[in-house]
Amino acid sequence: MTETSERVLLQRPLRTAATVLALIALFAVPLWGQEAATDFKQNCMSCHTVGGGRLTGPDLKNVAQRRDRGWLTTFIQDPKSVIDASDAYAQELVKSSRGVVMPTLPAMTKARVEALLTLIDAESKLEKSQFAGVQISERPFTPRDVEIGQGIFMGTIATKNGGPSCMSCHTVQGIKLFGGGTLAPDLTTVFERYQGRKTLSTWLSAPATPTMQSAFKKQALEGEEILALVAYFQSTLARNPEDVSAERLNFILVGLAGALLVMGLFDVIWNKRLRTVRRALVQERKLETVNE
Repeated sequence: MTETSERVLLQRPLRTAATVLALIALFAVPLWGQEAATDFKQNCMSCHTVGGGRLTGPDLKNVAQRRDRGWLTTFIQDPKSVIDASDAYAQELVKSSRGVVMPTLPAMTKARVEALLTLIDAESKLEKSQFAGVQISERPFTPRDVEIGQGIFMGTIATKNGGPSCMSCHTVQGIKLFGGGTLAPDLTTVFERYQGRKTLSTWLSAPATPTMQSAFKKQALEGEEILALVAYFQSTLARNPEDVSAERLNFILVGLAGALLVMGLFDVIWNKRLRTVRRALVQERKLETVNE
């Protein structure tokens, strides 16, 4: 074997390794971007935009120009500790958010924060970020919007992507008969709590709670459906407070009536069974007595 041939054979593993590393780098970047984007959608998008204006929290476009990366990393990992330390900028954030404190996100490691900040930097340079927020029409709400929103809430109007009805977990004042669900908060004043159309619309487009995320991850609400729901929630603010205990009492009474009905049916069936068995035993005993 010549010296040139030996050199070629020795270089082949190095070239192969370099090719593998290049492929890993090529596919790792999109994977990293996808993970960071998912992180932002699940944990940040309900309160922040990138270039879409303020929601509950500030617009994050060019946030790295307002505070250095070290401060941002510390704050994202543990907002309360920075606020409790009387940091002036953190205190101003709480004030501008009307007292809402950013929650401490579970398992928010430094690596995840770095990925999020890199993503926000990249999105800030775009003419329009994918996190600019849901685009909901600014037209005035109509009675038809409210009607559709109520139908979506109660499940009488199906959503395009087949998501569950709101009433399966939530309620609002004024729902007759049994009322809504009690698993999740009462939404009568949710329009006010979320400070109006824009913030509430954004939250509905990317719910932050684990239950909502799992329910709507593959069954997201469409823009017009969100608009109708927001119109309905605005209308619930005008309702006179009603005693929801009546609906709960109806539910309890109907439940008791159903339980009594089932118990009555079991009693009838069981008694009939006992009489049938007893009759056979009595007849058998009579025959034994006659034979004796």
